[in-house]
Amino acid sequence: MSFSTADASSNYHSLRAELETLTTEAFRPELSQIDRLSTLEIAKIMNAEDATVPTAVATQLPRIAAAIDAVAERMSRGGRLIYAGAGTAGRLGVLDASECPPTFNTDPSEVVGLIAGGPSAMVTSVEGAEDSKELAEADLKGLSLTPDDTVVGVSASGRTPYAVGAVEHARARGALTIGLSCNAHSALAAAAEHGIEIVVGPELLTGSTRLKAGTAQKLVLNMLSTITMIRLGKTYGNLMVDVRASNEKLRARSRRIVALATGASDEEIEQALAATDGEVKNAILTILGGVDGPTAARLLEESDGHLRAALAASTG
Repeated sequence: MSFSTADASSNYHSLRAELETLTTEAFRPELSQIDRLSTLEIAKIMNAEDATVPTAVATQLPRIAAAIDAVAERMSRGGRLIYAGAGTAGRLGVLDASECPPTFNTDPSEVVGLIAGGPSAMVTSVEGAEDSKELAEADLKGLSLTPDDTVVGVSASGRTPYAVGAVEHARARGALTIGLSCNAHSALAAAAEHGIEIVVGPELLTGSTRLKAGTAQKLVLNMLSTITMIRLGKTYGNLMVDVRASNEKLRARSRRIVALATGASDEEIEQALAATDGEVKNAILTILGGVDGPTAARLLEESDGHLRAALAASTG
């Protein structure tokens, strides 16, 4: 018992010393009286803090762009985009992954979010899950990684064992790896092929990395998935032509997208959507390319889903 107590004490002091070196954990004495300010004053401070995040992201845009190009190349060959993180970082990854099917008509298996502790950790803290590299390895083994896959480890601190372990396991199996953190010189960035470090500085509440760090991670994950999908031909200009019309709002949006892309009448749009089983991209091609539904489907398949290329082929 005495050994285990001493061991726990040593681990505590080691972890405390490590956390004290992290920008995201730094204490800000100038805010030590923040609880005595008015609500409006606190809101103004918090808003000003949040306004610094896009500038921090901007410093990493070349790295982000390089990572996106690498992801898109692999996904064009059938690879998957897999996020792995714990706590807030894990939840943000799951959120981004879950929004890809309705936005870009991807299969749920194409963009995957893994969170330490499993799905229940989305709403309830799972003690100790983030401290396990082995848990990350087990979660990824269940996905049978290939060299065309990409694993993005997400961690504000850049030291979370689950995220680091996920990247290490993926890289050892030849998958593309990206490490997204909010501290410079992080273990996560060092472990990944593409290290992206968005240094947003100390938080309003000491160590509450769901704030600026969480916002930074959300912005970067938005870029990773959205721009990758643009590169894969999931859009036409800035229109979501692969949107899945799974409810009334999205069905109305589908018709509006076809109208914006083609300028066609409501009657023409309804006929095009009926001829293409509601597929927006195909409907646009039938109108602009002057082809029937089956031909539109064939041209898009031959163009790997890129509408501009299919249009060129239809009029060439």
